[in-house]
Amino acid sequence: MKYIDEFRDGEVAKGLAEAIRREADPGRTYHFMEFCGGHTHAISRYGVSDLLPANVKMIHGPGCPVCVLPIGRIDQAIRLALEQRVTLCTYGDCLRVPASDGLSLMKAKARGGDIHMVYSSADAVTLAQKNPDKQVVFFAIGFETTTPPTAVAIKQAAALGLKNFSVLCCHVLTPSAISSILESPDVRDGGTVRLDGFIGPAHVSTIIGSRPYEFVAEEYRMPVVIAGFEPLDVMQAIKMLIRQVNEGRAEVENEFSRAVDRNGNQKAQQLVADVFEVREHFEWRGLGVLPCSALRIRSQFAEFDAEKRFSLDYQSVPDHTACECGAILRGVKRPQDCKIFGTVCTPENPIGSCMVSSEGACAAHYSYGRYKDV
Repeated sequence: MKYIDEFRDGEVAKGLAEAIRREADPGRTYHFMEFCGGHTHAISRYGVSDLLPANVKMIHGPGCPVCVLPIGRIDQAIRLALEQRVTLCTYGDCLRVPASDGLSLMKAKARGGDIHMVYSSADAVTLAQKNPDKQVVFFAIGFETTTPPTAVAIKQAAALGLKNFSVLCCHVLTPSAISSILESPDVRDGGTVRLDGFIGPAHVSTIIGSRPYEFVAEEYRMPVVIAGFEPLDVMQAIKMLIRQVNEGRAEVENEFSRAVDRNGNQKAQQLVADVFEVREHFEWRGLGVLPCSALRIRSQFAEFDAEKRFSLDYQSVPDHTACECGAILRGVKRPQDCKIFGTVCTPENPIGSCMVSSEGACAAHYSYGRYKDV
């Protein structure tokens, strides 16, 4: 497949691995966080970590949108389905994330909840059009990548005059999460997590561009390299990060120039700005309550805000006591450090969100055999 196979070429990977070994100073250790879950899966699936020298360490970040969704938000969606009897639509990964009282959206569906897996927000709008007698709620999650389609759905519903469509908005913002990690006790002042640089997310950056990461380099003196999802993309980004560290530079560089520029997709950004505004506070799994880290629906579209339409309150719920998803999302622990990883907690029986999502770190380690060192 043109433009895909070229970035999975084994011979080129060998050459890149050798170039990384030459770049890496044997007298120091490098710690890089891949923020995006897509990068985590690429690293595990293609064995990228096995091609790196021992002094180059990769740390998993909170870049999985399903993983960072707190239990309290899933509980809201379940209450809508079981108590308000709405037709709830959401993406597939959300269905199996454990919530309170042993429930998940999938189990709520088994209890009679009218819950649908959809491939896009447009599917939810169509369902509302076809079923005017039902209240249809789209459970919207994700980073900046999936926010523009949700904005389109709300504008479409407004244009169609739909009175039975609304959105439970749980869209979150990437730069806020990076800032939270850098300000956390885990990283600052000799904390348990050492970071020398970030691999910036791919899909998110196609929307927001590279500009929003510049504060990381300027304020925290931390290099960032935006990378595509293919294994050669990731390896090239690691090489670029090593070179920045060696030269004492802290800049935002763009390895994924075939899809990302500095300003991003300005049409999509304007669309999001038209429909959403920044929330003052929002809870993330593992990171706690972060200021200005998520979006809510603007007042002019309030009739499509499910939180307002159904008077939903939010209650914070602690994670399962045996689950280490919070620490894994902060980079404090690895999946294999969790006592229930691969035994009690598996993709078939997930205890935490990191084992559910197709972008979760635990799912990556389990699915691609990276847990061999347990």
